[in-house]
Amino acid sequence: MKEVQNNNQARLPAHSIREVGRYPIDLIGPHSHTLIIEPGVGSLSIGPSRLGRKADLHVEPDAHIDWTVFDAFATPAGSPWPRFLYYTGSDAGFFDWARERPIEEMTWVPILSADTVADASRSNLHALHIGLDPSGSRLHLKLPNRLDYFRLSVSGDLSRFSADGDMPYSLTLAPRTSRRNNGVPFLLPGLGELHQVTNLTLRNEPLAQPISLECLSRFPNLTSLSLWGNFCDLGQLACQARLTNLELRFMPDLGDLPPLDTLPLLDSFIAFNVEEITGKRLRQQMKTRANTRPWNGYTSVSKLRNPEWWTTEFGRPFSSWPKRLAKLANEAYDVAQAALAQACSLADAEAAITAFTVRFNTLKGIETVEREDLGEAVWQLSQSDHLIGQPIPEEMAQRWFDAARDY
Repeated sequence: MKEVQNNNQARLPAHSIREVGRYPIDLIGPHSHTLIIEPGVGSLSIGPSRLGRKADLHVEPDAHIDWTVFDAFATPAGSPWPRFLYYTGSDAGFFDWARERPIEEMTWVPILSADTVADASRSNLHALHIGLDPSGSRLHLKLPNRLDYFRLSVSGDLSRFSADGDMPYSLTLAPRTSRRNNGVPFLLPGLGELHQVTNLTLRNEPLAQPISLECLSRFPNLTSLSLWGNFCDLGQLACQARLTNLELRFMPDLGDLPPLDTLPLLDSFIAFNVEEITGKRLRQQMKTRANTRPWNGYTSVSKLRNPEWWTTEFGRPFSSWPKRLAKLANEAYDVAQAALAQACSLADAEAAITAFTVRFNTLKGIETVEREDLGEAVWQLSQSDHLIGQPIPEEMAQRWFDAARDY
């Protein structure tokens, strides 16, 4: 194979490399990176060095990337490689690249120093996932033209995002909500033209701050709606008369869900991992409805859960951790909780939380997200039962945590 020395020389033919191996590429300059292709791996992650092993190729956020270096690579079956791209940075040049080379799935975490307009109007994208940090500049996206299969997903700080153009086939929104369900609903920000979509998914954590469904009044054209996690104001569903498909997943509270017969066009319905009291009522409603009008689509109500299950499965902030780390974290949490149950003084509580904190000082894989999860676990521990006779202030528990941790 003749190596490409710079961007001005002839490139390898498109899709000419299908074998595993190590390949020098001119990602941000001549031979700036070595691409390692491993058997059965169809994804590639690009991002700043702070991501560590979470990025396959380290590139600083403001670096200009030559996306066409990947044109030479293909899967063993001959389709473009990588199939799935994950990129953290400011270079939106992949939208221009996708005019000629389709992207099956792109996840972009933009790091923007100024408000940015990204033009994907002529891009051939099957799925685009955008993750927006709580701080930073605004992103405006010009949507792909008339791609009936295009799926858009936006997570994080949705107030930083806007879009215009042809509506995507489906839209998924996962706003950043508080981990603590303090009863104050999260209100979805306005999203302009995206309110015209017909297929919407809203995602939240099961025990997080609830998202208010008051936002549904802005979506007049919905025919399909999928809800994941904790929501309130479910009575707003009764106003979605066009719905033909409704899916409810991992929802611990369905108390104000309207009866299914308030949705006259509903033909498909799924309730999966939902609270058991309303779940049993939904099963009966499905049977009653079938007697008057048969269901034409898929219907199921399954995995009904009692209140204890939600606390066990989602009450601790380790559910997204790798299994090995999650097991160690839960074991340490159990020990700390047992110690706090016997604590008779603030000194005893400090010792329990300190012991929990230092347990992770020697573990690999504790980075920003994991540190935040451990901080949340310390808060939970400080609120657990003890014999001290006075509350443990959150600020005090946080000081103990910060003083003991090396991560």
